[in-house]
Amino acid sequence: MAQDHGREFDVIVYGATGYTGRLVAEYLALTYPSGVRWAMAGRSQAKLEQVRDEMGVPDNVPLVTADAEAPASLRAMCARTAVVITTVGPYQLYGSDLVAACVETGTAYVDLCGEPGWMREMIDRHHAAARASGARIVFSCGFDSIPFDLGVMTVQEAAMARLGRPVSRIKGRVRSMKGGFSGGTAASLKATMAAAAKKPSLIPLLADPFALTPGHKGPNQPSGLLPEYDPTIESWVAPFVMAPINTKNVHRTNFLLGQPWGDMVYDEMVVTGLGDMGRAAAEALGKLNPFGGDKGPKPGEGPTKAEREAGSFDILFVGLTDAGDRVDAVVTGDRDPGYGCTCKMLAESALCLVQDVDGAGGVWTPGALMGTTLRDRLAARAGMTFAAV
Repeated sequence: MAQDHGREFDVIVYGATGYTGRLVAEYLALTYPSGVRWAMAGRSQAKLEQVRDEMGVPDNVPLVTADAEAPASLRAMCARTAVVITTVGPYQLYGSDLVAACVETGTAYVDLCGEPGWMREMIDRHHAAARASGARIVFSCGFDSIPFDLGVMTVQEAAMARLGRPVSRIKGRVRSMKGGFSGGTAASLKATMAAAAKKPSLIPLLADPFALTPGHKGPNQPSGLLPEYDPTIESWVAPFVMAPINTKNVHRTNFLLGQPWGDMVYDEMVVTGLGDMGRAAAEALGKLNPFGGDKGPKPGEGPTKAEREAGSFDILFVGLTDAGDRVDAVVTGDRDPGYGCTCKMLAESALCLVQDVDGAGGVWTPGALMGTTLRDRLAARAGMTFAAV
């Protein structure tokens, strides 16, 4: 049950009238009909009422009006809740004042951010103040980057148990991924590219695997930008579009925990298969920009319920020591990654902060703050598996 934190609500879902926000609200209503005090928030009271009715959310779920362009309304919202879930992105355009409001009011925060330039800006601006106020700011609580963040943790945990030391090299290999990226993900990437075009100094940061570890630089990392044959898994692999954000979060987790895994080398690729067909698929995928053009969902759009439920993902993590020892782990999800699994991960991350984890204030990753507690919660409640093999 929720802890007594002295706030009116345990969780407020900000952006509840958007596509992903609706899914989070629906998940909370269905999964936690009692025991969690939560509210839906957005700019328009009328739209909130309409969405609440359309989604079949009980009419006793409170509605809160708040606007990204009205900082006072954000502060008032934050002061009423233990945790804010925000799906209002791109965060570099609409998120800065909300993070500031959470830091100011000592309110925990979770989002779906995959925008490393903005995340680094928020770390530099707010980490010390969040530590002082007790605000736990946790970025990237969806498909980017929880399966990867906790997958690496699972491999290292197994390595310590079996070998007595961490592995120095981990390969994240996406073996299957059924279901698309969200329109919000595409909008965030486009906003990041636009920001880099206006401010070229962002480009080295976007390319740096250690962009989110201020003051720390680890060993050279694989670029992951070109198709290649991976002899470890005997398959061709191709660039993975989420790797630039996931790798940064994985290294930040290690950094925040005090480098228990040492100077780790980590990359992510998509498995395309054996032989000439695998190579052709890898080369084709390497040339593909899934966010290019005007195709695909717009922000606020997405797949049907049946399409979300038909989705899934399966990710292999191969851990290797310098001596050639190998430890593997597998992470799976039972819904499409961009929507179905992501809304569950986001909601459960917020509830983990309310119900399971205290922790100091600061700008965190899911793995560094919630770690195995979140992993166990997702396995028990959110249709995910984390298994060392």
